[in-house]
Amino acid sequence: MNSFIPAHGGYHSLLSYQKSEIIFDATLYFTQRFYSKGDRTIDQMVQAARSGKQNIAEASLASCTSKEAEIKLTSVARASLEELLLDYRDFLRARKLQEWDKNHAYVKHLRKLNRINPTSYEIFRKGIEHQDPSISANVIIGLIKVVTYLLDQQIKSLETDFIKNGGLRERMTKARLSYRSR
Repeated sequence: MNSFIPAHGGYHSLLSYQKSEIIFDATLYFTQRFYSKGDRTIDQMVQAARSGKQNIAEASLASCTSKEAEIKLTSVARASLEELLLDYRDFLRARKLQEWDKNHAYVKHLRKLNRINPTSYEIFRKGIEHQDPSISANVIIGLIKVVTYLLDQQIKSLETDFIKNGGLRERMTKARLSYRSR
């Protein structure tokens, strides 16, 4: 008999999770390096980065029993990273530093780095830990943009999967009816 509880919890294999972990570590580094100790923004940025990462994991774990929870938590992760993106943009704007546009030479290089699989903090360390806060912030912004894109795609996929396959109650009913018919 097939289980009506699907495989779940494989968040470590999700590229969105892997890159969100890099963003979290990068945000810890960035806030300690470029903000004054005691600045409330540090806590807010770190919590937004943490929320992005943790909600991806929690969504993956909840997926076995609630597609609704999985979609909601993935959306929370997406919103948290959007909040973090705004904080990095505020950092640049307040210091009259430029956010790189999509044609910037470093953005092209960042795209190449983002294609390396498996991914890790080490791949981005040189940019994240650069002494120039503009470079560091822009590298992290680039990573956030990649993860928010991936999460948008995940949400669309979850919606399609739900429409096609339903949720736990439907699988439970189907399993019960199948059992009875034998």
